[in-house]
Amino acid sequence: MEELRIYQADLQVVVAFRMLPEAVWNMPPYGTINVHASLLPQYRGAAPINHAIINGEHVSGVSTFLLQHEIDTGKILLSEEVAIAPDDNAGILHDKLMHVGAQLLLKTLAGLKTNTLTPKAQSTLIPESELKHAPKIFKENCQIDWNQDIDTIYNLIRGLSPYPAAYTSLDNKVLKLYVGTKEYSTPDITPGDYKTDGKSYLKFAGNNGYIHVIQLQIEGKKKMEIIDFLRGYRF
Repeated sequence: MEELRIYQADLQVVVAFRMLPEAVWNMPPYGTINVHASLLPQYRGAAPINHAIINGEHVSGVSTFLLQHEIDTGKILLSEEVAIAPDDNAGILHDKLMHVGAQLLLKTLAGLKTNTLTPKAQSTLIPESELKHAPKIFKENCQIDWNQDIDTIYNLIRGLSPYPAAYTSLDNKVLKLYVGTKEYSTPDITPGDYKTDGKSYLKFAGNNGYIHVIQLQIEGKKKMEIIDFLRGYRF
């Protein structure tokens, strides 16, 4: 606390932080700003980028807002939309939002300096019943349920790539999937079972098609492309 007071800051900015005591975020005369990787009030929480893709959103964005007691609920200063491409994963979207967020922060600081921003209460934007949340992701959230439809599985893989990665099992070993493609068809095998020619493809059945594995990591090995994996793996 004393170290912060030495700076006599007019304003503080935080990104990807743990909840701060009020004595810290309320210290500067202009308060403390957070840069959040979603269009608030949607996707409050620790993993907004992952959850936006997992939920199949086509648009995400960045918001700047003033900190208050409840996490990610402060008054919004500025926000900017960012499109999510059909093959974007969490890593790609993170980088898009990072660049947009940096510029949005500069605009926010300029607006505060000139007193041209009007903070908006989040409660006035979207009804509480329509909010989508972005809680922290745990290992159990990353396991693929092959009984789901192909789009849902595909979005889970994208939303957890490159970290922490969606996973399944292959011959009783953990198999992480980083990149896949969709095949809509009527599988003739049980969801979760796979087909392969041992040379060029490996695909797992969902309830309305297959996920073709493009990039993966088998337990105990490094991440690799499917061709390299099949060249050395014995089923």
